[in-house]
Amino acid sequence: MPKFSLKGRRPAIAESIIIIALALVPLFVTFPYRVNIFLSWEGAYRISSGQIPFRDFGSPLGYGFWIFPAIFFKLFGPELISLVKAQVLLNIMAGFAFRSILKSMGVQPGVRLLSVLVFVLSYSFFNFWPWYNHTVIVFELVGLSFLFRSFFSDSRSRSYLWMFGAAFFIFLSVFTKQDGGGMAFMLCLLFLAYNSFQTRRWLDLPIFVAMFAVIAAVMILPLMPGFGYWFNHGQPPHSSRLAFNDFTDEIFGSSNWIKAYVVLVVLCIVAKVKAWGAWLQQRREVLFALLTLGMLGEAAIFQVTSYTPPDNNIFFHSFAFAFIASYLLDLLKININSFRPLLGAAFLVLFWWSGTWWKYIGRFTDRLFPAQETVAMGTPGHENVVNRHNFMLNNDTTDVPVSSWVFSDLRPFRKIYMPASTVKGMEKIMALPVVAEKKGDIKVLNMSELTPLAAAMPYKLETGPDYPLWYHLGVGMFNRQLATFTQKVRDHHYDLVIYEYAPSLNNFYPFALRGELKQHYHQVDSFLAPRRPTNAIIEVYVK
Repeated sequence: MPKFSLKGRRPAIAESIIIIALALVPLFVTFPYRVNIFLSWEGAYRISSGQIPFRDFGSPLGYGFWIFPAIFFKLFGPELISLVKAQVLLNIMAGFAFRSILKSMGVQPGVRLLSVLVFVLSYSFFNFWPWYNHTVIVFELVGLSFLFRSFFSDSRSRSYLWMFGAAFFIFLSVFTKQDGGGMAFMLCLLFLAYNSFQTRRWLDLPIFVAMFAVIAAVMILPLMPGFGYWFNHGQPPHSSRLAFNDFTDEIFGSSNWIKAYVVLVVLCIVAKVKAWGAWLQQRREVLFALLTLGMLGEAAIFQVTSYTPPDNNIFFHSFAFAFIASYLLDLLKININSFRPLLGAAFLVLFWWSGTWWKYIGRFTDRLFPAQETVAMGTPGHENVVNRHNFMLNNDTTDVPVSSWVFSDLRPFRKIYMPASTVKGMEKIMALPVVAEKKGDIKVLNMSELTPLAAAMPYKLETGPDYPLWYHLGVGMFNRQLATFTQKVRDHHYDLVIYEYAPSLNNFYPFALRGELKQHYHQVDSFLAPRRPTNAIIEVYVK
């Protein structure tokens, strides 16, 4: 019987199956309402409806994040589940971009296959919803994959085509989130500088910068002057997130994975390299080291500038794993391309990242082996059971466990479950006399996470160069916009106002406007917001 080995198309087929199969999983399940997903829906809905960013609405971000969700709204309708479908494509793009980068770095097939598995399990698999802190990295990976293809292309013309693709996607990265995109651009300059030095292709770096500048000009100039006010580059009324103490506290006070990887990467290089002058001439080796250390550095900064959710930066695991595994297996003389070592390593990777897939299997084991319940004290013949599940008592009477959430009949919320209070509250809104009487002509201010009501009701969204895409005071809107909304409430401009009160979040919706609503409008209902924990309420006001 011939021995198994990773040759020919086998690695590509296996990697493609891993990337595509795990990316498709979200298409076959239902979801609880995701915190903050209202923003993804709103931007995609406006763009898919023909609105122009920075003319019809303002945002501190570029519109790169909403491109794919808007396309999927056009294809499948403005439903929340369409966002999940868009994320499937983004996860597939990310997986193949990461694979392409490793191919350019000359990573052997076995390590590449394992690294793809690590990437999917650690970064893509649980990202079911599009979010700008993830999309910015997807565009960066695609841009880097094109850039490295340009470095090792045999044709000068094709090399510049790849470089143009790199410049385009790196710009989309910047146009999605300034911090991650800006670091992606700087990393590209670093790689270009080293590659130009080694190949004596001195024009590559200025040509890339020129390509980036032309693309930026074409994409930005038509959006002026609104772009200059809304896009956050630290100018007033925006505030900078670059605080030196934040970086030092986070990096030196925690970041244990990142620091451990840096130590291991350095040790691997020192252990393998015998002649530094010769090693510096090996482009793939040096670029691989620069890429790995660069991604670790980016992750350390990204966790400070994009601090929510806390797992934005874990793309670094797969890069560190690919580098360390490549060097370690070479030093230990292990043939990872043969069947048994590869299978054993795959099981170790699955064990390492079991947290991403066990929660699905755990649902079945919980039913097979249910936890012992607490028995009321004083029950004859029984003792009170105290274990890890109940040693602390939950006295929060407002919390609604996800297990009791229900589905809504409104089409934009299809396949998404929420607290029953939220679903009933939306039904009451739809049944309000003012909604039935004015139908599509109703004037609505929806300061809540239920943005898909715009399509369910429906109502026409307000537009204008000074109208914010979302209402987080100091982030998505500022005092100038608050003054406008305040005056409109005082003038009874709106027929219906839906306001979310989240007291634990700093002006997530402007607190000052709630006082104006209490004074000038009549509150007809309140219900739980679709959050977990359920620590916010949605209030409904009419004239």
